[in-house]
Amino acid sequence: MQVLFVEDDPMNRRVVRDMLSVAGAEMSEAADAETGLAMINEGGFDVILMDLRMPGMDGLTAIRKIRARSDEKALLPVIVVTADTANDIRADCLSHGADEVILKPVAMKSLFDAIGKTLAKNAGDAALL
Repeated sequence: MQVLFVEDDPMNRRVVRDMLSVAGAEMSEAADAETGLAMINEGGFDVILMDLRMPGMDGLTAIRKIRARSDEKALLPVIVVTADTANDIRADCLSHGADEVILKPVAMKSLFDAIGKTLAKNAGDAALL
């Protein structure tokens, strides 16, 4: 599995990379949304992990840009990874096109559950097409 993690904090990227490596997943990293969007053009990712609060473009704007694409990459699963615990954050992320939301600090079970749930849902959606 190929994962792109768009996150400005290098420690958060390292922790998630270590978790994903346990499952044999490969992770590419982008320290900002602009770089992440460019990497989507280049790579064949199975899932995108997206931080919300980054310098420059925020995660919600990046998600809207992904969903506005006119190619199959518009359907890439996006899981928001955020420290924001506002009551409406989940609904806000989902309304902007995110598939799932998990909170920081990231727990391995939460990460794997979110990836599994999102990939299963997207596989089911693709079967309906």
